Amino acid sequence: MSLSIQTNVASLDAQDAIRVNTQFQNNTIEQLSSGYRINSSADDAAGLAVANQYAASTAELTQGVLNATNGTSALQIVDGGLSNITTILNRLTTLATESASSTFTGNRTTLNNEYQGLLSEINRQASNVGLNTGGTNNSNLTTYIGGGSNAANAQVDVNLSGTQNAVDSKGLGISTTSILGGGAELSGNPAALNTVNLANTATVFLAGQSQVFNFNIGVAGPNGVVASQSEAITVNGGTTGLSGDQVITSLNSSLSQYGISASIAADGTLQFGGTANFSVAAAAASGGNAVATTASQTINTSNYNVSSFAGAGAAVFANFTGTQTETAVLQNGAGSTTVTLNSTNADTIGDALTYLNTQLNGTGISAVKDALGTSISFQSNNIFSVQETAQVTTGAGNLFGGVGALVVTPGASAATGVGNSIQALAALATASTNLGLTQGTVGAGINKLNYATNLAQSQITNYSAAESGIKDANIAAEAANLTKAQVLQQASLAALAQANSSPQALLKLLQ
Repeated sequence: MSLSIQTNVASLDAQDAIRVNTQFQNNTIEQLSSGYRINSSADDAAGLAVANQYAASTAELTQGVLNATNGTSALQIVDGGLSNITTILNRLTTLATESASSTFTGNRTTLNNEYQGLLSEINRQASNVGLNTGGTNNSNLTTYIGGGSNAANAQVDVNLSGTQNAVDSKGLGISTTSILGGGAELSGNPAALNTVNLANTATVFLAGQSQVFNFNIGVAGPNGVVASQSEAITVNGGTTGLSGDQVITSLNSSLSQYGISASIAADGTLQFGGTANFSVAAAAASGGNAVATTASQTINTSNYNVSSFAGAGAAVFANFTGTQTETAVLQNGAGSTTVTLNSTNADTIGDALTYLNTQLNGTGISAVKDALGTSISFQSNNIFSVQETAQVTTGAGNLFGGVGALVVTPGASAATGVGNSIQALAALATASTNLGLTQGTVGAGINKLNYATNLAQSQITNYSAAESGIKDANIAAEAANLTKAQVLQQASLAALAQANSSPQALLKLLQ
């Protein structure tokens, strides 16, 4: 190589080395000060792209864990509300069970007032936790957690939608239940329709007066034959009179021995129910403030029955005379019974009742005279049919009306003193089952969110580790590199000084 003053190649080489060593040192210092191996896309473009994907997944999962925590908290609030509603259902069941006993001597209205108040409380609490019908939580609750290959795998569903998951009284199917004593209300022609409101607490009934209720009751007589026994039940008001509740207490004290109960209907009027076959009519009160309208009447409509004044248009009795006969078949699960009325066994309504009940002995069907003494009611706890098959019209007399089937009115469960309570107990049992299913869904949802949180935390750890492996600096290695860079830089600076002084040696040649 020729010697030149114009171009100092050694100096240029030393300067290039200083540039490289300075860049090496700066890059090392940058990694040590930031903690990252990749501080710009120029450091490792491919590695940075992968690391950014891991960072995005970590950010998604971190928020997803917060979402799951919030979702778990919301479900725990719902679960607490459901546990409280369970307690309320247990109290409702207790009240309904108390009222469902025919030997209950208290006031069912008092029980029902608490019962209805608790139904309202269920509605309030269900609304507060969002599980009332159509409430905020009565839907498919979705919590986005992330970490999945698609949106479906990235979220957890807790399906609380539909009426089957609503826990207000409507959703549980108990909104219309009642534990009031049921019964048949006193009715009759428009003039005799009972309109006395016993629920009016401002009214005092029968002060210094009394009123009689005439009952005809099917009771077992000799050899088990049911007889239509007449009983006059008197309500005495005493000197100061009675409240509506006291009227009911007075009636029940006399009627309990017959399996009949009195209660106040939803419209405030008097009603009678029970398991016995009976008819009843109200006589005139001896003075003012009667407890029922005179001549108002009813039969026990909790039983299957055939009765003219119940609206079936049959069983109006007329005394049989001459050769008049009437044949009918009464049939139920026990078999069929044929009865033939004539002037011997049906010359009076009393004789007809004796004959009919003797023939029907053991069938579960009994004949009861109506309270006004003009009709005969056939009643039974079980379904039956009545068919008149023949009639000889050569004299007077009538009971079944004419050849053909008579209308049998099905029994109404609400017409018995315990019918409403029995229905309420059945509805409450179903409600408890449905509530348990909803609680199961909520509990399973809490567990699912906890499991999802555990997975998300594991993914966060692993994604962070993967990102660290790509992006983070190796501090030990970079510390060694810094020492190396500093030594190289110092060496290159010394070499540059030597290279810069080399041209001066050429001046010796010119001396």
